[in-house]
Amino acid sequence: MSLLTVDKLTKSFGGLTAVSNVSLHIDKGELVGLIGPNGAGKTTLFNLLTGVYVPSSGSIRLEKDGRQKELGGLKPYHVTKEGLARTFQNIRLFKDLSVLDNVRIAMHQNVRYRLGSAFLHLNKYHNEEDELIAEAERLLDIFHLSHKKNELAKNLPYGEQRHLEIARALATKPSVLLLDEPAAGMNPNETAALTDIIGWIRKEFDLTILLIEHDMSLVMKICERIYVLDYGMLIASGKPEEIRSNKKVIEAYLGEDVNNA
Repeated sequence: MSLLTVDKLTKSFGGLTAVSNVSLHIDKGELVGLIGPNGAGKTTLFNLLTGVYVPSSGSIRLEKDGRQKELGGLKPYHVTKEGLARTFQNIRLFKDLSVLDNVRIAMHQNVRYRLGSAFLHLNKYHNEEDELIAEAERLLDIFHLSHKKNELAKNLPYGEQRHLEIARALATKPSVLLLDEPAAGMNPNETAALTDIIGWIRKEFDLTILLIEHDMSLVMKICERIYVLDYGMLIASGKPEEIRSNKKVIEAYLGEDVNNA
């Protein structure tokens, strides 16, 4: 049983079909890449998986506690509650909140205290909030952001904002993490560091990861399998070495210089 199963997923906007009959699966613990040209439908697929868009047809199933849960049509916060979290191609932090509060706010979907405890400031509320702060600081420390916990998110350099967004996604305690171009805008040194971080958090947090990325050196290095979209349709899937030599993929996206990646 795969952890995440997508079956014949389609999304149309009027007369435009952005995602067409896409099927894929991701097993627990895998790190899978999703690549393709700009406009191929990659982010639309992520938006379907995370509840931003409602599928026109098809299904999205997430295994949880030995049962298959249908995610198609759920609101984004319900999808996150089920265990699927994401980052965005265009960073979407709470820019006027502190770095620490950006992480804390993601944790509140899992709090155990009730509204009355918070309103009356009972011990249960204070104890759990102290636990959340400690966990948030641990996540920030992973990304070397703990010393900036009180700064506004908008004041962080671009690369650190990327790291904060990943930390915020981890704060929801997902079983599946979707990363939408996490290396976008990063220099080679930052990308190399990010590659190491992704591999580490996968093991540390027992994550399954689906990754959209244009940096082929990153994709080929860390992904065990790769799916390729073009014009909303799946044109290939396989191991990195298979994708690297696939004629359809080279023609549609990679180009002959892929072997240099």
